[in-house]
Amino acid sequence: MGNKINDPIARLMGFRYKSHPWHGIEVGDEAPQVLTAFIEMVPTDTVKYELDKISGYIKIDRPQKYSNVVPALYGFVPQSYCGDLVAEYCMERSGRTGIVGDRDPLDICVLTERTIAHGDIIVRVSPIGGFRMLDGNEADDKIIAVLRHDATYQGYHDISELPPLIIDRLKHYFLTYKDMPGEQVQNKTEITDVYGVEEAYEVIRRSLEDYKNHFEGLEDILRKV
Repeated sequence: MGNKINDPIARLMGFRYKSHPWHGIEVGDEAPQVLTAFIEMVPTDTVKYELDKISGYIKIDRPQKYSNVVPALYGFVPQSYCGDLVAEYCMERSGRTGIVGDRDPLDICVLTERTIAHGDIIVRVSPIGGFRMLDGNEADDKIIAVLRHDATYQGYHDISELPPLIIDRLKHYFLTYKDMPGEQVQNKTEITDVYGVEEAYEVIRRSLEDYKNHFEGLEDILRKV
């Protein structure tokens, strides 16, 4: 289930120019079962990095004010977008109303036993589940995946098989990483469900379709560059 925008001209451009991580990297023909993820952050980062959507470079969003760090590789699924279809599925499964997509690529956490020194890399992963997360009224799903051929995690095929401590660490990070010292503003993020591999596949499929719908015509633009 690839989501290709690359044609021969775009591939030739790739020899000369760095591909945009969101738009220029293919998710792969085996998606959603196996896909490519772009990693922005690793567990040793004490600064929150994220993609600059315009330039495609990694930028510093903010220093982490507290000691909590992301407990897994963290990034997004290329050529994905959380739009109407993702929001519709979130409402269907959660029973909530008035939910919209967060208009970002689909977030993904990748579990591995290995220490990866830095982000700004691509990895091949197998999704095993996810968190149905809401940020206010925005669907902000977090897909949980394992690194392909990882010595420890390759044997996990559904999030229900993971040790509870791993899930708790991930949930704690996402429920607290936006907290700022001294601020009394109530955190609006919540995780309504932890879902398994089949629901993760559906969220990924919808995000890939949302991308095609939102960026309709992008392929034609690239052909003219």
